[in-house]
Parts: sequence; C-alpha cells; structure tokens
Amino acid sequence: MPRLPATEMVNAFVAFLFAASAPVAIILGAGVRGGLTEADLASWIFAAFAVNGVLTIGMSLAYRQPLAFFWTIPGTVLVGAALTSLSLPEVVGAYLLTGLLMLGLGLTGWVRVAMDRLPMPIVMGMVAGVFVEFGLDWIRAFETDFLLVAGMSAAFFALTAMPRAARVLPPMIAVLAVGLLVLATQEGAMAPRAPGGAVLAQPGLYWPTFSVAATLELVVPLAVTVIAAQNAQGIVILRAAGHAPPVSAITNACGLTSLVTGMLGSVSTCLTGPSNAILVSSGQRERHWIAAVVLGGLAIVFGILAPLVTGLLLATPAAFLSTLAGLALLKTLQAAFQTSFGGKFALGALVAFLVTLAGLPILNIGAPFWGLVFGVATSLLLERESFSRD
Repeated sequence: MPRLPATEMVNAFVAFLFAASAPVAIILGAGVRGGLTEADLASWIFAAFAVNGVLTIGMSLAYRQPLAFFWTIPGTVLVGAALTSLSLPEVVGAYLLTGLLMLGLGLTGWVRVAMDRLPMPIVMGMVAGVFVEFGLDWIRAFETDFLLVAGMSAAFFALTAMPRAARVLPPMIAVLAVGLLVLATQEGAMAPRAPGGAVLAQPGLYWPTFSVAATLELVVPLAVTVIAAQNAQGIVILRAAGHAPPVSAITNACGLTSLVTGMLGSVSTCLTGPSNAILVSSGQRERHWIAAVVLGGLAIVFGILAPLVTGLLLATPAAFLSTLAGLALLKTLQAAFQTSFGGKFALGALVAFLVTLAGLPILNIGAPFWGLVFGVATSLLLERESFSRD
C-alpha cells in the first residue's frame, strides 16, 4: 500500500469520530426503548462496526475508491419502535428477509437502473436536507462551548483561505490539533469514566423467528431506507467527487452483509452518506480509497473494543464532535446546494430538501426517501421540460 498521506488519515479519523458518536447514541437509544439488554447492544455495536469495517476494506480495495459501509440510521429508529411490539428474534428474522430482498434487487440490476434515472439535482437536494443538520449543529455548538468551537473554526477558515499553507498543513489537521489543545487547557472538559465493566465485545448469535407482523412492519421499510435513502446519498456523493460507485455491487454487498450482521443482532448494512462525504472532502481523488481502508480498520478496532471506546467517546464534549463533523462536511454541503439549485429540477430539489429537512417519517419510512418521492413528483408536474432536456 502507498504511504498514508496525512489528509487521508485525518479524514478517516474524523469520519470514524462521526460514526462512533451520535449514530452510536441512536443505537443505544433505540435499543433501550426496545428493551434490549447490555449484551444485546454490545453485539449490535460489534456487528455494526467490525463486520461493516471488513466490508469497507474489502470493497474499497477491490474497486480502488472510497466505499464506506455502516448501518441505516433511519432503520435503527424504525427498529427501536418495532421492538416495543415485536420480539428480538422476530426483528432478526426481518433483518434476514431484508438482506435477501436487497440481494435480489441488486442481482436483477433494478437498483442500478433506478439510480441512473433519478435526477441528480433532486437527489442532491435530499442530501443537502440531511447534511444541513450537521452544519446547524456546528453553529449551535458556539453556544455550548464558544472558545473551543471558535478556535477550531478559526483554524479551518484561516488555512482554507491560504491554499499554499493548506497543502502543507491540511485544515482538518489544524482543526483537530486546536480542538485537542483547547480541551487540554479546559479543566473537566474530558469527563473521566468510572473504571470497570467489559473491555472486549462478546457478540451473540441470534436465531430468527419469521412472523407476518415483523415482515409487514420492517422488511420493505428497511430495504427502502437502505437503497433509496442511505445508499442514494452515498452514491451521489461519490459521483459528485468524481468516483464511479458500482451500484449493483453495493446493493449486493449490503444484502449479503445484512445476513451476517442480522444474525448478530444489528440493523441492515448500508453505504453511508456522511462518512463517505468526509472521506472525499479533501485530498487527491485517486487516494480517497486509502482513507476508506483506514476507516474500516478503525471500525474493526472499535467493534472489538466497543464497551471501552464508547465510554471514552462519551467523555468527549459534544461540541468537539459537532464541530469536527460540521467543518468536514461544509464543502460537501456547498456542492450539494450548487448542484441542487443551479439549473434544472430546481423546484423539485427544493421540495426534496424541505421534506428531508423536516424529518417527518410517513408509514414508518424515513424522510429522505419521501424527499426523493415528493421532489420527483414536483418536477414531473411542474418541471417537465427538465426531463425532456435531460
């Protein structure tokens, strides 16, 4: 493997911090709501990180482009609600059926055809609706820890304004350094965790129970959140960065891996949008895959050490993680707005953005999917000339 450039290493680390912070909290919240035990949650987190980390490394090496896989966050929320009325074995059975459904869609090539025909501005409007929350969290972080956020932001903008200096010292490296320096000078900023408890994950094997209730409630909605919401984000982000993600292979990989993670109690695998956006946010395009491989390695280690590392991350101020993610995704969010509202399908893109930003699920299916549906419908009704010219 070539020498690991600093930019790719930092991008991988920031993407890892993002995946291991708020999304993990979503898993914990959904699991607690659904009555899962600590052992169930540890197995879920192990599979979500370690198994998907292996997939990330394998796919990124095979295709020489960043292909980072984690789990569907809207699907996690969906499962948390379902666990109040379904047993865990029933949910595991739904995981396996979802994996088989995705595999079938990938093998037939239907997913590739659908992605090729979706108007890029509308999809990027949906992506902007998802990512704008990270930008808003960065701004809100000024209220909770002004000195920390202001110092990190100043470092980012100062180096971004000096391209020659940025080539020597990538802005996100400076952001990390300044953030850690400020945290080191703030008394009590890193809250110590109580000693004790498990260090290494002990994943369990869950045998499925197939029920009509779980199938109707979860299988199609989970597949939709993976393919039409999560994977669509990742694919469009990678295409916008100049990559050519293999759509059918990605769907097949999500389906097959979901069979494994499902047996370990984890929600379905997807091509992640935010983490891939961070990986391609800077550095040389032909070396982005290296960052994905590093991210996969970090995910595997996190999965193995999930109980220990989760405690350490919980000690990190939320403002630090919000600022890292917000600044890393800033240029990607800018590109999403430029693509969405700069020409054709502008009204459909705006509707997709607003529906996604509102975050209201319909029929237990997350808002990003409905952003695409209503955005395309708007353009079909009011922007037909965009389709004809396209």
